[in-house]
Amino acid sequence: MVQQLPINRQTLKWARETANVSVEEVAFKMKKATSVVEDWENEGGKSPTYIQLETLAYEVYKRPIGIFFFPDPPKEVDLKGSFRTLPTRDVDALPAAFRKLFRDAQAMQINLEELSGGVNPAQEKIFRDLSFSARDDAQKVATAVREYLGIPLEAQLEWRNVTTALNEWRRAIESKGIFVFKDAFHLDDISGFCIYDVEFPVIYLNISMPFTRQVFTLFHELAHLLLKTSGIDKSNDMLPRKLSGEKRRLEVLCTTFTGVFLAPDMDFEVALKETTLDDEGIRKLAYRYKVSREVVLRKCLKRRLVTRAYYEQKSEQWTEEALKRKKQAGGNYYCKVVACLGKAYLDLAFKKYRQGRFDETQLAGYLGVKATSIAGVESAYLGRT
Repeated sequence: MVQQLPINRQTLKWARETANVSVEEVAFKMKKATSVVEDWENEGGKSPTYIQLETLAYEVYKRPIGIFFFPDPPKEVDLKGSFRTLPTRDVDALPAAFRKLFRDAQAMQINLEELSGGVNPAQEKIFRDLSFSARDDAQKVATAVREYLGIPLEAQLEWRNVTTALNEWRRAIESKGIFVFKDAFHLDDISGFCIYDVEFPVIYLNISMPFTRQVFTLFHELAHLLLKTSGIDKSNDMLPRKLSGEKRRLEVLCTTFTGVFLAPDMDFEVALKETTLDDEGIRKLAYRYKVSREVVLRKCLKRRLVTRAYYEQKSEQWTEEALKRKKQAGGNYYCKVVACLGKAYLDLAFKKYRQGRFDETQLAGYLGVKATSIAGVESAYLGRT
């Protein structure tokens, strides 16, 4: 007898309806009779097999498989409700690939709620302990955040490279209650986004972007969360020019804070006096702080050491160079899963699994992988590969 999956039939129906596909269309895609699909959605009927559920989740409904094990269908907030600081036209223009990422992020928030019993497991929560407004001084915000994270500039300057910097910053932020995930956005113009929540705020980074850009995005989105807003980090800085009033002040603060935090002004001024502002000088300053060359040049632009035309020309040049260097996703699959989910989330999922809170099938759902891949993911997570 085939084992019944402990899935929520209402969620299965909800996923089909929100994907705007009929029972007949699902039956055609799954190569099954309509009566079989109807049976899957009915309480007491036969459930799909796990392999069939994977196909439904990833290919038909474009949803994370874990949501089908939730006790209730997800309550999703629409994009306009989340990204209130963006112009309506920009929200409407967000591509389907981003909309799927946004739904995935909401599903991960539900995963976190399920795994932790609705209470964020972090002992200290930066998004509660620190709070700012769009009118606050960027330096004030940066000083408070650095002190809270407990990483002095001296430690940052000692880090070996930007890979180390990204990992250390991510670890520090996750230890303070904000979960950081990565994914391949398949979008060149969006570096990341965040979704604010009173218990489980999350940040998503585009894993296809250079590590220096991911570092910038990490703190740009952290600023949004400390301002109690969701946000999107685009790979160019044109967004503030489309905004006005409080929305513009908020976006400018997020960008200014990130530059001031990662390359503190007092230290930057000293380093600047010892640097020639050519390509090599800019590269050395970027390496010093483990940031992108664009961050350095933006600080120079603010000091009127370069023109806006020069800044935009170099920014465009570096973006094109980065896109040319970008390779197809490769490497070890399990290591990539670990990099995308992050240690904080994996700690939570494996801890509950080892406590016997759920079975291997549900663990696979939380990890977004096939059950046969769990051993490989665990090995990578424990550093065995």
